[in-house]
Amino acid sequence: MKKFVSFLVVILASSMFLAACSSSNESNGESSDDDKVVIDFFHRWPNEPRKSFYDEKIAEFEKQHPNVKINVDSVLNDSYKEKIKVLVSNDDLPDVFTSWSDTFAANLVSSDRIMELNEIMAEDTEWSGNIIESQYAGFTFDDVTYGIPFTVDGKAFFYNKQIFEENNIEVPRSYDELIDALDQLKKAGYETPLVEGLTNGWAISHYMGTIFDRVIANDVLIKDYNVETGEYTDPGYIRGLEIFKELTTYMGDVSTAIDHEAARNMFAAGEVPVLYMQFAEVGYVQDAGDVEFGFFNFPEVEDGDGRPKSLTGAPEGWMLSKNAPPEAVEFLKFLTSEETAKEFTKADGQLNAIKGGVTEETSNPTSLEAYQIILDASDATPWFDNAVDISIADVFMRGGQELATNQTTPEEIMAKVQEAAAKLRNQ
Repeated sequence: MKKFVSFLVVILASSMFLAACSSSNESNGESSDDDKVVIDFFHRWPNEPRKSFYDEKIAEFEKQHPNVKINVDSVLNDSYKEKIKVLVSNDDLPDVFTSWSDTFAANLVSSDRIMELNEIMAEDTEWSGNIIESQYAGFTFDDVTYGIPFTVDGKAFFYNKQIFEENNIEVPRSYDELIDALDQLKKAGYETPLVEGLTNGWAISHYMGTIFDRVIANDVLIKDYNVETGEYTDPGYIRGLEIFKELTTYMGDVSTAIDHEAARNMFAAGEVPVLYMQFAEVGYVQDAGDVEFGFFNFPEVEDGDGRPKSLTGAPEGWMLSKNAPPEAVEFLKFLTSEETAKEFTKADGQLNAIKGGVTEETSNPTSLEAYQIILDASDATPWFDNAVDISIADVFMRGGQELATNQTTPEEIMAKVQEAAAKLRNQ
């Protein structure tokens, strides 16, 4: 009996000790996982360096918010696209997740399961106002913003500075000046002053999307890029295709036989002076050669009805599910803060949409020059092959290849485009 009583005393003392410890933990602000707010976080970077970067940011946020537990999942691009579609269709979206802008974001928004952010942004302008304004457009539909841009990219002409300087060629500020520069380069002995991998349809579409944005009024493009209202009857499309055709005359026969990567390698080797590329390709050019290069945006087209200073390139950012907890909003702000942006670009090299996130401290001079073009852009123009229906994009891309080899005309291309647009309207 004495042993039994002693045993009960030990059990009772242990219970009291554990209760005291629990009480002490609660008084110190600690909580068990069962008591924590859970945030489901989904991104598309299971590889380095971004995986470790976001793992570290999660740990940092959890330390700052002891009442929060973040569950993270990540898969690569194609798998990400498929998985997010399944999650949205099953009404099982994560609280915070990455998204491409424009058409991809619009498809998610159409599910009515994405949180509207206008009110959140208005309540904290110190945060929302620190994001490059032009980058919001790809996440804004009917004047409602559904996503916060973070990484940015752009498309511009890369040019060989040494070749331009040796031949006293100024950086073009208009389309006519671009043609003059290409003519000067030909006279200087560069048979192919401009190159492109025209076997890649997407490379053609990037040209066309930019040119159309220069010569056609934006409200017309918005109407035509919508499958329910697109007609493509504006004469600016003919003019745009004529401009593209003119540019291909400087690209030589080689451009119709190579892909974009081969064209990029030619530029990196100093073989051609000018190439239209994405800023995300800066590192590839630097790794492949040692040319000193600069950038200029596709210049203004005189008498064009479009936007003379827009920049083709789509941001990528973060969205919230409609039912995400308030703590997820705080996590979104944390992910898009100036401090996070600085650390991100320093670790990854990718440019970001946060003011103060790309500096001499976090980036190199070449990337800073590219970033200035993004800052100077009046608007962001989406990638053309993502902005329009794939059936329309295919006609333009195939037509561009045939235009470069003199197998079709702008008028014939537009007749096929208008036929494809009519079928979409009548579906």
